[in-house]
Amino acid sequence: MLTGPQFLPTRLEKIRARVAQTALAAGRQGTEIVLIAVSKGQPLERLAEARRCGLSDFGENYLQEALAKMDAMQDPGVTWHFIGRLQSNKTRSVAERFDWVHTVDELKIAQRLAAQRPSSAPPLNVCLQVRLAEEVSKGGVLPADLPALAQAVHALPRLRLRGLMCLPPPSPDPAIQRGYFAELRTLHDRISGSGIPLGALSMGMSEDFESAIWEGATHIRVGTALFGSRGPRS
Repeated sequence: MLTGPQFLPTRLEKIRARVAQTALAAGRQGTEIVLIAVSKGQPLERLAEARRCGLSDFGENYLQEALAKMDAMQDPGVTWHFIGRLQSNKTRSVAERFDWVHTVDELKIAQRLAAQRPSSAPPLNVCLQVRLAEEVSKGGVLPADLPALAQAVHALPRLRLRGLMCLPPPSPDPAIQRGYFAELRTLHDRISGSGIPLGALSMGMSEDFESAIWEGATHIRVGTALFGSRGPRS
């Protein structure tokens, strides 16, 4: 495993090359794809190193850990993405401090985010998380319920509905991976066709982001491939 001063820059260079090569093969531009560095469980020093390497989008799952990093970094050039399951009692801090929330799957959560987003801040970017398989441990709105939720969230003030997100079951088979991502893309296109202007497809992680790029991903969430195995949750 890569270690030492060039650990992260070397990994990042390889990831960027894979993104660019896959995008080119899919008839896309690599610059269309936002690389979100999933920094949960990573020490502040690792985030600072990633920032020096040019990364500006960071994804966090755990609110208190994220707030501590935000307070320590105080970097206006960073875009913070909340990518964990969101509980009602955590919405205020998320609404106040984050730029994106990728895991909205209930109207009541969206309503709380809208009500708690400061008027001085730009609208909060949100993605609706869709559950594409029967995994009770994961959040997500069912595809059948997605159109109604999208209409309701789109109408809320202080939020900007940007797109859809999924976290499909892991599989080593690219065909299976692409099947889930193609399903999310189809749902995205259907919602967009109903008059709600979307554009974001948040899908793909370390093990499957190339399959996601083939199916139109605009945001990929990469942690292990970039940082290596994370330490214990702090």
